[in-house]
Amino acid sequence: MTGSPPHGGPPSGLAAVSTALLAMSRRLEVRDVLRTIVVSARELLDAEYAALGVPDDHGGFAQFVVDGISAEQWRLIGPLPRQHGILAAMLHEGGPERLADVRKDPRFEGWPAAHPEMSDFLGMPVRDGEETLGALFLANKRGPHGFTDEDQELLSLLAQHAAIALTNAHLYERSRELTIAEERSRLAHELHDAVSQKLFSLRLTAQAAAALVDRDPARAKDELQQVAALAAEAADELRAAVTELRPAALDEDGLVATLRTHVHVLDRAHTAHVTFTCDGVRALPATQEEALLRVAQEALHNALRHSEGDRVDVTLARTPAGGAVLKVDDTGKGFDPRTVRRAGRHLGLVSMRDRASGVGGRLTVHSEPGRGTTIEMEVPGG
Repeated sequence: MTGSPPHGGPPSGLAAVSTALLAMSRRLEVRDVLRTIVVSARELLDAEYAALGVPDDHGGFAQFVVDGISAEQWRLIGPLPRQHGILAAMLHEGGPERLADVRKDPRFEGWPAAHPEMSDFLGMPVRDGEETLGALFLANKRGPHGFTDEDQELLSLLAQHAAIALTNAHLYERSRELTIAEERSRLAHELHDAVSQKLFSLRLTAQAAAALVDRDPARAKDELQQVAALAAEAADELRAAVTELRPAALDEDGLVATLRTHVHVLDRAHTAHVTFTCDGVRALPATQEEALLRVAQEALHNALRHSEGDRVDVTLARTPAGGAVLKVDDTGKGFDPRTVRRAGRHLGLVSMRDRASGVGGRLTVHSEPGRGTTIEMEVPGG
């Protein structure tokens, strides 16, 4: 566990508290904030288990993050808990709960068979003014005397800062969603201005050609040639509008934050689980960042639309030479790249390779039927 001292005991002192609070404030995504709060609380108060539930409006939890329980154990426990018993008391009565043995409390209603045994319990609502944002609780204090007054005061401090961090994260996500909506609107205007006149001319010319087919085939042929030329021009202008439009978020936030936000939105919008991991990559030249983002978007689109997999992992890592390598890896049905080329269906591979070579990089595709697909793009340092 990150942040634990070398001897394995609980971190202590003002430095440990300060580290936990700073960790919360640095996270921007709600999921990351929740995880950081739970891990920090469990480590600081030296508990075996910790959890934080964010209530929904239907008697359940929109999100429920745990620490101290393995992924397999969490899977066996089953559905998220409902708002009942002590959890409901923290959410609706708004006060802390400290119990020597949670199982002996009259509000205790049991837990699933795979749930770990818990005894001493400390819970604290996370509140922003009159609004309850969640319920933070710990169980099984390591040591003979259970949770103390000092533990309760410390958890109260953490909960206050957790409320600030969660509120900021929600505001950040809403602002990012607004930015995405604004970007879509701006793109629509760009495409309309660049292409609509060409398409209007193309339609009129095609109508004229249709009217001339019977009485003047030669002129109709000329008009059809003009249709082809106008269609080619429209396609070129459409391609230029899309290619040259650099996302506003990329200029404001850089590649890592923009890609993380994009992945987060896709994860919420699709049944497949979409993840993003970054290792050591910071700022890159603007052209490289845009190329990496566009390739990631294209690869993600392909994976989510065609692969039929239940997971897509996006990783961005620094290379030893100071460049970056992007990988988009799905667990889907895969394909034979040679068959795709022969059939003329490139799934955007040509465009992705062009983007990679345009910034001095290279793109490779690893796939075979039944084994998923990995799109990898590497760019040099600069």
